Amino acid sequence: MFLSSILLLNTCMTFVSAQDYSFSQFYEQPMLRNPALAGIFEGDIKVAALFKNQWQSVTVPFQTGSLSVEHRFPIGKGNDFMTLGLQTFLDAAGDIQLKRSQIAPVLNFHKSLNEEYNSYLSLGFMGGFTSSQFDITKMQFDDQFVNGSFDPNASTQQTFVRTSVNYWDLSTGLTYGMSVGDNTDFYVGAALFHFNRPKVAFYANNESTTLQSKFAVNAGLTSATSDLNRLIVFFDYLQQGGNNNAMFGGYYGTDIKQDYDNNDKITLYLGAFYRLHDGFVPIVKLDYYKLTFGVSYDIATSQLRTASQLRGGLEFTATYRATLNNRSEEAKKMRCVGGFRF
Repeated sequence: MFLSSILLLNTCMTFVSAQDYSFSQFYEQPMLRNPALAGIFEGDIKVAALFKNQWQSVTVPFQTGSLSVEHRFPIGKGNDFMTLGLQTFLDAAGDIQLKRSQIAPVLNFHKSLNEEYNSYLSLGFMGGFTSSQFDITKMQFDDQFVNGSFDPNASTQQTFVRTSVNYWDLSTGLTYGMSVGDNTDFYVGAALFHFNRPKVAFYANNESTTLQSKFAVNAGLTSATSDLNRLIVFFDYLQQGGNNNAMFGGYYGTDIKQDYDNNDKITLYLGAFYRLHDGFVPIVKLDYYKLTFGVSYDIATSQLRTASQLRGGLEFTATYRATLNNRSEEAKKMRCVGGFRF
């Protein structure tokens, strides 16, 4: 059992060093897709929360929570603007409650490429403090088995120098966004996460557990198909530690109610995403004035589908967007296309 515990710990750490967490509603936490996507939304302030419960049918569920805040504002006398953001998350997995938590400020500068407020190049940076730890009291060792049965009160000779590790994590990204006419916006971008390749080993002399750099390519498009309907699609490609994956899809929305005086509306979206060779994700989303609620269910299509019985992860999101009133006419123009309709 000691060997299996060590193997579990090493497996978890190998997983951490090889690849990051994955969200089904990845578009609701844009700074985890690309720091340069901070501020790419309609409005001035955005607060988004996400909770995911995964693989409950296979093992102790992986539970991940994330919270982000973004504030976009104009700078200088031109068409440029800047976004300040904060990204946090907490991840817990397995019998030994291997946890990871992070708090990371984000800075994104959006440079206008013309005078029509419809073309922007964004350069973003994200850097923060990450902490990872596990609960040693949840582990079981060989010398705690007495006459073939585990005795939780039995002492063990096994010791660990440390059960936690802390490190700094740095990421950057670049995004180009453009509005085409009055009804269509799109962006494309690329990001490099963990470019400082921090050490994440629980053993002081273990130099092999390095958090590998992750390269990401992102794209998004939103287009109005009528006065009441809109199509929104997303694409992400990820490569990290010899692993790669892609996720793509979208949703179609219909306005149930519109308030033209206050620029508010209620919109219902239905859609789906596909994670290559891994999962299919149906999604329901509701824009209720300034609030957005989303729910998705990850259906496993990989080799794990036999053990999971096609069940993957349930995910909930809640988002609040607001527009500030004390803005100049220049800022209002910027808001129309610099924010995009995502």
